[in-house]
Amino acid sequence: MSEQARAAMRERFGRDALIALATLAEGEPRVRTVDAYYEDGAFYVITHAASGKMRQIAAHPRVAVCGDWFTGEGVAESLGPAALPENGPILGKLRQVFASWLDNGHSDVSDPQTCILRIRLTSAVLMVHGVCWGLEDVLAE
Repeated sequence: MSEQARAAMRERFGRDALIALATLAEGEPRVRTVDAYYEDGAFYVITHAASGKMRQIAAHPRVAVCGDWFTGEGVAESLGPAALPENGPILGKLRQVFASWLDNGHSDVSDPQTCILRIRLTSAVLMVHGVCWGLEDVLAE
């Protein structure tokens, strides 16, 4: 069962995928759609360090996400500038996954304000053909 859940997560989100990301600002929820990539229990997003979502995450790192018959909660954190050497492995994957838009002038990964956001899942519900799985199924090895 868990392998089917993990396969569904890879199929749905192990590529350039749109998800909704909810943060908290002044006691009110804020939600927006972001391009994300899922791997090993976390979603990754390339964004600008001064964006509203990053300011909101700095103040309240607990977030919620949802997309394609999936909903989850997690802890969001900036991994710092995308071009940091320690971000090399994940940036390489994100360059491949986001190849259709990443270098079209909208984002500049060499800009120190372009950062990688990681959302580590702490809870999740995934639906696949009428079957519902929780976080332990999604993350099981």
